[in-house]
Amino acid sequence: MLHRVAAALLGGYAFTWGFTTLGVAGLVALGVDFHEAETALLLLAFLVFLSLFLWAFAAASLVRVWAVLGGGAVCMTVAALALQRVLLT
Repeated sequence: MLHRVAAALLGGYAFTWGFTTLGVAGLVALGVDFHEAETALLLLAFLVFLSLFLWAFAAASLVRVWAVLGGGAVCMTVAALALQRVLLT
C-alpha cells in the first residue's frame, strides 16, 4: 500500500509537472500569452493530478503505474525543456 501511495503522490506530481510545463511551453509557442497559458494549465493540472491519483489506486499493475507516470513525466519534461530552448533562441 505504501508503494501505491508513493506512486500516486510522487508519480502523479511529476507527471502533472511535466504535463503543465509542456502545455505552457506549447501554448506560448502557439502565441498565447504566458500568464494566460500558465493559468489555464494550472487549472487543468488539478484535474490531471486527481485523475492520476485515483488511477494509481485503481490500476491492477503497480509496475504499469510507475512506468506511465515516471516515463510520461520524463518525456514531457524533456520535451518542454527542448521547446523552451527553441522559443528562447
